[in-house]
Amino acid sequence: MSPAQTRALPRALARPVTLGALAVVVLVLLWAVAPGLFTGHDPVTGVPADKLLAPGAGHWFGTDHLGRDLFARTVHGTSLSVRAALLAIGVALVAGSAAGLVAGFAGGPVDEALMRATDVLLAIPGLLLSLAVVTALGFGTVKVAVAVGVASVATFARVMRSQVLRVRHATYVEAARLAGASRAAVVLRHVLPNSAGPVLALAAVELGAVLLAVSALSFLGYGATPPTPEWGSLVAEGRDYLAVAWWYSTLPGLVIALFVLAVGVLGRVLARDGRTDR
Repeated sequence: MSPAQTRALPRALARPVTLGALAVVVLVLLWAVAPGLFTGHDPVTGVPADKLLAPGAGHWFGTDHLGRDLFARTVHGTSLSVRAALLAIGVALVAGSAAGLVAGFAGGPVDEALMRATDVLLAIPGLLLSLAVVTALGFGTVKVAVAVGVASVATFARVMRSQVLRVRHATYVEAARLAGASRAAVVLRHVLPNSAGPVLALAAVELGAVLLAVSALSFLGYGATPPTPEWGSLVAEGRDYLAVAWWYSTLPGLVIALFVLAVGVLGRVLARDGRTDR
């Protein structure tokens, strides 16, 4: 990061909208790491007599049809949902970056073959591709994360390839080749470090969309097995009670929406400042 980028980032983080987004992201990450600090209710066992209570002092998000505290289920469900999103981003980042790096540096038939494969992936809607993959893999949070990651590989491959094409003929790369460095050394020491910035910025931007996709598959029933709480499944459970318990689906859904928006704001700040002075 250049000095200008280093100075720009604190200014961007000082904006009220960015600070609010950062606060939401930090809070949700704390929920994921230490849910017990935020609620003392059991997320799995409820009190039948307290079923479908409206939000109040005793139950901030109300209760569900089994008398379980919805705030506790939302907080404890954060860990699975966020970990799944991070795993999905990791799969897309590693696989997509590797494909883009090989395609951009090798060129010729290798580039052509890999890019036509990414074109096929890009031609299929992401959620539909995720559904196809998770149907083949089976149910479970990890499998959902892998499916969403596979659906996002093509985007990362395209961005990495474009960056590799930009730097592979740079002076320092040519100098390394003339000095006798192997192709692997040139790629790992020079091409990859100078191509990774925009790809990492893309990962920050895409995290919110990936979390939304993970929650969508959980909503459809492909995620964790009940009664384990997960954000998407919490929204799905409340569908049959919207007429009598609006909070059941609405409040967990608002948490998902706020986190996705907050991650999007921070991701775009990082991406914009990462392009400063290029």
